[in-house]
Amino acid sequence: MVFDEALLSIRPGTADDLPAVHALVGELAAFEQAADAFTATLDTYRADFAAGAFQLLLADYGGQVVGMAFFYPTYSTWKGKMLYLEDFVVREAFRRHGVGQRLFDAFLARARAEGCRLAKWQVLDWNVGAIDFYKKNGAVIEGEWLTGKVFF
Repeated sequence: MVFDEALLSIRPGTADDLPAVHALVGELAAFEQAADAFTATLDTYRADFAAGAFQLLLADYGGQVVGMAFFYPTYSTWKGKMLYLEDFVVREAFRRHGVGQRLFDAFLARARAEGCRLAKWQVLDWNVGAIDFYKKNGAVIEGEWLTGKVFF
């Protein structure tokens, strides 16, 4: 593929983008070898997006969604306002062209613009490419905190 930088834009996601977002999350779940754990439906996405449960920044390449930052506001009792980056993914064919960097920069700019003191996310310990990307961007990758969760 010949990548044309002029065709790339980073923009907020809309309800019309939810099918593409849902498909990207499905790709991510498969990459993480957890496709069976991906049970949220497109209808769930639509209802939750309409309720303001999450926000999106999308990498749009010539009208095609090729990447996303899926996030929501939350709060750190130690630092204050923060954005939690739930999922960050760029389609494989569009990696190594700066798409992820532009998308991540836009996410961090959004956090700063909203007065956040912190942006936070999780990364799988075996995803060395992602860990290297985040470290290159000044992230601290913690090892001492374990994730807890309860499913309903």
